[in-house]
Amino acid sequence: MSKFKPSMLTLALVSAGFSSLSAFAADEVKKDEALNQENVEVIEVRGMRRSIVESINVKRFATNVVESISAEDIGKLPDSSIAESIARLPGLAAQRLDGRASRVSIRGFGENESGTTFNGREQVSISDNRGVEFDLYPSEIMSGVTVYKTPNATLEGEGIAGVIDMQTIKPLSKDGQTVQINTQFEQTSFDKLNPDGEDSGFRGTFSYVDQFADNTLGVAFAYSSMSSPNQEKRWNSWGYPEFTHNGKPLSILGGAKPFVRSSELERDSVMLVVEAAPTDKLKLTFDALYVDFLDTKTLRGIEIPFAWGQGSIKEENATVDPATGFVTSALTEGERVVVRNDHEERDATLKSFGLNTEYQVNDTWSLDLDVSYSKVERKIWSMESYSGTGRGSAVGIADNIGYQFNSGNTGAMFTHQLDYSDYNLIQLGGPLSWGGSSALNESLGIKDTPLKDTGQDGFINTPNIDDELKAIKFAATQVIESDFISALTYGVSRREREKQKVSEGYFMTLKSFPDTIVVPEEYRLGSVSLDFIGMGDMIAYDSKGLIDDGYYTLLAESLTDTKHATKSWTVKEKITSAFVQADINTEVAGLALTGGAGLRYVHTEQSSQGSAFTTNSAGLVLASPTDMEHSYSHLLPSLNLVLKLDDEQSLRFGVAKTISRARMDDMNASIDADYKTKPDDNGNYWIVSGGNTLLEPKEATGIDLSYENYFSDEGYFSAAFFHKDLNQWIFDGAYEVDMTGVAVPATGEIPPHSTGTGSGKVNGGGGTLWGYELAVTFPFKLIDESLEGFGIMASHTGINSDMEDQKGNEFELPGLSDQIQSFTLYYENYGIQSRVSMRKRSDFKGDVYGLGFDSQQVDILGETIWDAQIGYSFEESQVQALQGLTVSFQVQNITEEPFTSLSGDNKLQVRDYQDYGRTYLLGVSYKF
Repeated sequence: MSKFKPSMLTLALVSAGFSSLSAFAADEVKKDEALNQENVEVIEVRGMRRSIVESINVKRFATNVVESISAEDIGKLPDSSIAESIARLPGLAAQRLDGRASRVSIRGFGENESGTTFNGREQVSISDNRGVEFDLYPSEIMSGVTVYKTPNATLEGEGIAGVIDMQTIKPLSKDGQTVQINTQFEQTSFDKLNPDGEDSGFRGTFSYVDQFADNTLGVAFAYSSMSSPNQEKRWNSWGYPEFTHNGKPLSILGGAKPFVRSSELERDSVMLVVEAAPTDKLKLTFDALYVDFLDTKTLRGIEIPFAWGQGSIKEENATVDPATGFVTSALTEGERVVVRNDHEERDATLKSFGLNTEYQVNDTWSLDLDVSYSKVERKIWSMESYSGTGRGSAVGIADNIGYQFNSGNTGAMFTHQLDYSDYNLIQLGGPLSWGGSSALNESLGIKDTPLKDTGQDGFINTPNIDDELKAIKFAATQVIESDFISALTYGVSRREREKQKVSEGYFMTLKSFPDTIVVPEEYRLGSVSLDFIGMGDMIAYDSKGLIDDGYYTLLAESLTDTKHATKSWTVKEKITSAFVQADINTEVAGLALTGGAGLRYVHTEQSSQGSAFTTNSAGLVLASPTDMEHSYSHLLPSLNLVLKLDDEQSLRFGVAKTISRARMDDMNASIDADYKTKPDDNGNYWIVSGGNTLLEPKEATGIDLSYENYFSDEGYFSAAFFHKDLNQWIFDGAYEVDMTGVAVPATGEIPPHSTGTGSGKVNGGGGTLWGYELAVTFPFKLIDESLEGFGIMASHTGINSDMEDQKGNEFELPGLSDQIQSFTLYYENYGIQSRVSMRKRSDFKGDVYGLGFDSQQVDILGETIWDAQIGYSFEESQVQALQGLTVSFQVQNITEEPFTSLSGDNKLQVRDYQDYGRTYLLGVSYKF
């Protein structure tokens, strides 16, 4: 049996991990087609079926355990969101954020445990942490995505779960010039929930691909613009306090904050790829991506403080669920509420540049140099505007409000007596005394008056993020003539990342304080219906316009509250790596054995600059700068083997040590610090809470074993088992802090003792995660030729874990759903392109945004989401002008599956119930 020896350039690319799997697989497909043409008739497939073939071959010819999606052309990934496309792959699941698939988990691990790369390069993120929110990246300009479930030594992305690599088109791999225009018209199933909201939108992409100078120069350009609406009816609770009544433990609704939301995501993206091959030995590729992202939200609703409010609960009207002790219905008299008209803008820009140089020195050596730069700037402006029947906790007209929890997990319906759409009754001003601030009281001159703590008429959160990453990588590949190793790749890389967060918030107070005011006519927008919670109509007004026109004064919350100080920080990482990878190509018992064995050494220097904060006797925040450093190293071996049983069947085995770095907001140097005159039980004088710069990565050793059967060019079956030994994780705990050189904020002097006891995140604990995956792609033509064009893609993943924290307590991994399924039924023939898709996951813990945009982990119920698409390509039309035209119609979230999270284990205690409705998209594409 002769051994397959790939070309020098292909070996260099595959070993270096620079998004070459698709190109490698495509070359193999062409070789297979050439061989087939000598013996049989070849039927060319296009569209979705061609993408399936390409994806299957990427998986088939890869050394690592991978999953892949491919696009036939720019703008033709199968979903409008790249996260939705990724979530259909075996073992992957998406978490929705404001109705859009955004965060992706791999095999039960949350988004922070996987690396994300763009053309093989690590990516910055718009979140406070490392996890990428994929709605920033336009699927319209991507050519494919490869998910590495097992690593090799050359991969730059790091993650216990795996690495997700997004890829742009390579123009020299295309034949001839292509000009394409894609458009989509979008409509939500809800009519406008807010009078100033949007229920329709538009997406458009222009792409151009061409080759010049005898195919030695290629250019790919794409511009994409999107204005996508999203609407939501949301039930949200404050919590469920517990109490004892007649000796029985009960729980009741503490308060609720239901609202309707209208959002519009505007995103403009530009992609440019220039590929040059001036000689047979030299190839240069430059790629650039620019994304301008603006997510605007309008939210209107009523905050109802029930058990935590002013009203008196009528015991005779209460109903209790005997199984759980939960009060499912109740009535309060004398309740006052807060009418909210809120506005939020999440603005971000992404810039990413990369230059890759490949040089084949001779028949046995090739070199690869990659340089890249990426940066994200994100700004959030989130405003709450309050109105009600009077200023202060016991002022204004009260209401009698009752609630009755719905069956299932959909929240509660309310009863009320007041008309919340009456502009004369509901006036601007804070109707409840909350969010008190000594600085606010001082500025308003109400520190020791009955009006104390009544000056907050709204609030603005303004957390901003800057994330910058510079990287360089050099690799050399040498062909080796041996019976075991076919090539050896080794190299070094350097990544420098700096992420900065600045947190601030502002109290809003009407300039007419202490008077409330009727909403001026020019800012009135009519009313908003809250019938979905039984509260009828409420007033709707332009709250941002009132701020812009100077109706409010603003006061920084950071003057008297340390939380913004502890949430403002800079984290820096300098990561130096050296790696060696041996490509295996041999025989065992007459069977071909291929794969790779590698070793990666990673040295990390991390530092953080922030502040140590405390408050003085006057309640003002005092600060002292902090600058902390830490370094550590890891040795990460990996082995991937593929045993080819015959032309169709293979066994795969992988084992590797992997790491996931700590969340950046957990490893910052901003702390709330207090210096005591006497030591604590640990002998330390400083008491510290906040970030921990000493945090080191989570560690795991993983094993993968799988069987793959490629029984058709359009079909395969695989069964996989995976096991992760998690020998270090990150939990809440206490640690020692070196406070050398830090002055006592209250005095400004350096104290005699420099050690402190910190409370925050610590390394420790561990456990195991294991599971299995079953996946099949099956074309029905194998059953009967009359079924040509029909097929299914399906997968099932089962996952279990056994984790304990550093104290031996059970721990549930964030992002872990113990069951994940996906299913697609498709038909593509005679120009018809149609599919019905389902993705399903069971309950899991996930991160959502809480107060002040802090990440908050909650229990999220499982969900089953159905989508459908039908289209027609005029490629075989007899009319020449129509042959480049394709039309499509897509329905997302057909069954209107809600997003539901809970407060605790009781499924009656709903934290969030978010109903997004359906989304309809009508697409038209023309390829010149």
